[in-house]
Amino acid sequence: MKTFPMFLRMEDREVVIAGGGEQAAQKARLVARTEARIRILAPKLEPELAGMVRAGRAVQDAGPVGPGSFAGAALVFVATGCPALDTALHAMAREAGALVNVVDRPDLCEAVTPSIVDRDPVVVAIGTEGTAPVLGRWLRARIETLLEPNLGRLAALSGTLRNAVADRVPQPRRRAFWEWVFAGAPRQAHVRGAEEEAARAIKAAIAAGGAPDGGGAGHIALVGAGPGARDLLTLRAVQRLQEADVIFYDRLVDPGALELARRDAERVFVGKAVGACAWPQDRINALIVAEARKGRRVVRLKSGDPGIFGRVEEELSAARAAGLAVEIVPGVTAASAAAASIGRGLTERGATERVVFATATGAPGSVPDVAALAVPGTTLALYMATRQLPAIRAALLRRGWPGSTRIEAVGSASLPGETHAVSTLARIEADMEASGIANPAVLLIHLPKEAALAAVAG
Repeated sequence: MKTFPMFLRMEDREVVIAGGGEQAAQKARLVARTEARIRILAPKLEPELAGMVRAGRAVQDAGPVGPGSFAGAALVFVATGCPALDTALHAMAREAGALVNVVDRPDLCEAVTPSIVDRDPVVVAIGTEGTAPVLGRWLRARIETLLEPNLGRLAALSGTLRNAVADRVPQPRRRAFWEWVFAGAPRQAHVRGAEEEAARAIKAAIAAGGAPDGGGAGHIALVGAGPGARDLLTLRAVQRLQEADVIFYDRLVDPGALELARRDAERVFVGKAVGACAWPQDRINALIVAEARKGRRVVRLKSGDPGIFGRVEEELSAARAAGLAVEIVPGVTAASAAAASIGRGLTERGATERVVFATATGAPGSVPDVAALAVPGTTLALYMATRQLPAIRAALLRRGWPGSTRIEAVGSASLPGETHAVSTLARIEADMEASGIANPAVLLIHLPKEAALAAVAG
């Protein structure tokens, strides 16, 4: 970021606006929504500005302008409409030590005016660092549709009740209480205009010591982080990350995904490297259960989809045995991302009409019989298969699949370091080595129907 977003307290502070025309009125209109004092430097004012002065909301300074005109200002807007005069006034304001915004001159702006969504006391500011104001306005319009007009009144009510919540709702239950207020029945009542009903529900919950739905009980979410790129996370996954008190994440989870979590959420790495057991599954199970028993919201963040080779059943069983609420939040699995990355579908009408997800790495002491799944008309998506590739290739050849059978290998699908190779059964090992493909990688083996197979063989 070139600019740092910050909300400034404006009570009893002065904002100076240099200019008396429409551009100056636009800035004055914005500042007038705060509690700042407004001083306008201009010998002549357009009607709106003149009306603000008559109403006592602003004062006019029609005298000569110098550095002293800006002394003590919390913020200065320069909006005369004359480029040369704007430049000169900017220099004077900077000499006085003020933060300056010159309208339509990003190069002369120490402070940038964002697009604002106002639901006082809830305020959303959208900035583009002066590069794309039209985009900022478009984003503002989108956010305006997401936030109901009376949302500020719910926020203001909650502010008046914070002390009561601190007195009556135990600390471990407060986050769940506020989540219930803003995402549960009170917010829903407020949206439909039943503000008194919402207020009564909130006060009753405070008197009862917590949210009526048992807020405060621990919760575990087994969340799919997708194949890597953070913009492939689902909206529900992002929501769970933003609600989490503690996040246990895997080795293959991209750090960008963790940036979407609450800033104060605890993050615990529980990754397993190949051939290492620093974090055995039993220990992970015990940890997530222990944290949830404290009343915390736990996210177990897994790469891809937690239900596909993610050992999710073991963690589900541990949570259920402890009597804890648990949910699965699915994610984009690596095979889907790999196919998308190379611009292909996982199925093709008339050739491959089924998809089989399989792992080439089983439980200790076992080797999955991947070749047994090699049925004509199938796309075989193999996870964790690079180390077993020689055995897989040999088994498929023994089953009669020709060396020309198409195989696509994708490493680190969706990430900046993604690699891929389009090859054949006969050449796949050499092509993967030449392309630098290593784990994590997915193999997509296309096994066409018999008619298509005969055509390939012929």
